[in-house]
Amino acid sequence: MAGHSQFKNIMHKKGKQDAIRSKLFGKLAREITVAAKLGVPDPNMNPRLRAAVIAARAENMPKDNIERAIKKAAGGDGENYDEIRYEGYGPGGTALIVEVMTDNRNRTAADVRSYFTKAGGNMAETGAVSFMFDRVGLVVFDAKVGSEDDMLEAAIEAGADDAQISEDIHEIYCDQNVLAEVAKALEGRFGEPKSAKLVWRPQNTIAVNDEQGEKIVKLVETLEEHDDVQNVYSNFELSDALMAKLSG
Repeated sequence: MAGHSQFKNIMHKKGKQDAIRSKLFGKLAREITVAAKLGVPDPNMNPRLRAAVIAARAENMPKDNIERAIKKAAGGDGENYDEIRYEGYGPGGTALIVEVMTDNRNRTAADVRSYFTKAGGNMAETGAVSFMFDRVGLVVFDAKVGSEDDMLEAAIEAGADDAQISEDIHEIYCDQNVLAEVAKALEGRFGEPKSAKLVWRPQNTIAVNDEQGEKIVKLVETLEEHDDVQNVYSNFELSDALMAKLSG
């Protein structure tokens, strides 16, 4: 499993503080509203909205909050956000893709650029690093929903391309064009997933030393703390020693 995926699992376990949860709810609500405005405000007829609602439920976001976010879009309320993808290089030559939703392009671009600079990295033109990633569908389940063998069998039958199993989660990857079908097939067997969405998956990972690893981890954390940043993807590989340190 890629180091970044392991790192995300660790951060998820540690990120239960109220402040972090409040910020997360805000980002989830923003995605729900934007998804509802771009399509119909019905999760059953809007795949992106359904994915946003599933992600919100997985984080125990109150039902009232979810419904309020959908109603904001249906009523024509809520801010208008631009969806932007930033690309850049971090410590050790690592590549990063940063997806944002913002109502102020200049502010967000300046903030993201400053984070890269402080970490010893730099922003790049759109397309400069995304060619090193594949745009794929990802369906995530808690490991407790089924055994590794059951999940692998179901993933193959559903038309998935790959599965990565850990003690905490099952990650099922598929072609971006069949995400809805794969997610529906797996949901019919294991129940609602933790998430089902399009992601940027690195084709290869870059091993970094511990000093570089700590810098890249700090950069990712700083980016993810920004209100406008929805997702951060990277291709770094952390050492076992640093992973153990982060877990502790």
